[in-house]
Amino acid sequence: MTQSSSNGAMPRLACLFAGAIWGLFWMPLRAISEAGINGLWTSAIWFAVPAACLLPLAVKRWHHIRDGGIQLQITAILAGVALLLYTLAFVYTDVVRAMLLYYLTPMWSTLLARAMLGEVITGQRIFAMALALIGMLTIFGLGLNFPVPRNLGDWFGLGSGIVWSIAVVRLRKFQTHSAIDMTSGFFFWSLVAALIVCVMIAPGEAPSREQIMSVLPWLVPIMVIAVIPGAFASLWGPKFISPGLAGLLFMTEIIFGSISAALFANEPFGTREVIGILLIASASLVEPLHDLAKERAKKTAHL
Repeated sequence: MTQSSSNGAMPRLACLFAGAIWGLFWMPLRAISEAGINGLWTSAIWFAVPAACLLPLAVKRWHHIRDGGIQLQITAILAGVALLLYTLAFVYTDVVRAMLLYYLTPMWSTLLARAMLGEVITGQRIFAMALALIGMLTIFGLGLNFPVPRNLGDWFGLGSGIVWSIAVVRLRKFQTHSAIDMTSGFFFWSLVAALIVCVMIAPGEAPSREQIMSVLPWLVPIMVIAVIPGAFASLWGPKFISPGLAGLLFMTEIIFGSISAALFANEPFGTREVIGILLIASASLVEPLHDLAKERAKKTAHL
């Protein structure tokens, strides 16, 4: 990746796109569950389909995966475990609380990037994080759902955000690792972790062959068209931008999650949600607009 490309809009757009996809991922999860499959095994099926779809590509690129070594696998494992924890959070706590606790990630990512990469925490970043946090709490009820863990699912939500932040910092640190290989590893390790949890907690509730086959005709196209590209974007974009900024851009998940829940799950959507969405969208624009202003100022100075 060239320097000009890494500083351009594509990595930021990739993170925005990834957040949008993850904001909709509750829909196939709920549909799998409505097919009569146990909640824990729902996550295993959700991970198994993209892992199977990507298996031929992983076999073809085996030498690249091998060359990535243990560092590539560590990052893929962290990303996979983060996604599993996030999925389990939805099983064991309210969707609202899971999202609230997970989306403390911009704060974790910014602090970890400072500690591990030496990145400077700018005033623009602090302002953007404040806007995003206020917007998030506005959507979910300011003062009613303050993100403090109270049960196992809450801890899963908080833990998923912390683990994902570590993975994003490693994506930035090891930029030479292929996002294609990372995506294959992401779903593979998510599946492995999910199967371990399912066998440990609900071994007798594995879905039947008929139940699995009933969801595949619509689940496979969704994975190929949306989820796999979304996962690739979420592992490619953060390689070229600050981890804290990536966390802010991923918050489009809340925007798309709120709107889709209102449209398809009869969740409330009114003035409070609109204000929160505008605040989160504004937060994602703070640093890009600041950078654009700096570039224009430099061009003006050279005239």
